Amino acid sequence: MRAFLICPVRGHLPEETRVIVESLEAKGWRVHWPHRDTDQGDPTGYRICADNRAAIEKADRVFIVWDGESTGSLFDLGMAFALRKPLSPVEIPGPTEGKSFQNMMREWEDLG
Repeated sequence: MRAFLICPVRGHLPEETRVIVESLEAKGWRVHWPHRDTDQGDPTGYRICADNRAAIEKADRVFIVWDGESTGSLFDLGMAFALRKPLSPVEIPGPTEGKSFQNMMREWEDLG
């Protein structure tokens, strides 16, 4: 079982999501974790996005930790949506009235 964990990287420490990765791996998931598995040495971010897309394509399921602000996470989320990957929100902001990414993610989870 392959998984991709969408999570904030820029301006965030790996310790913020390490326990989630360890928990998923203990359950048998082979997790692509961008902090560990995507080379972040990229001056424009293009290669990072391409590498993440390749890993999302290989994933059986996408998990997401989103702080409500990370634009890179939203970019990865859009790729997962386009690739029709099942989604499991792990930590996302609470529901809102009307349209929001967190509401969309909850509906997506219910469909998968």
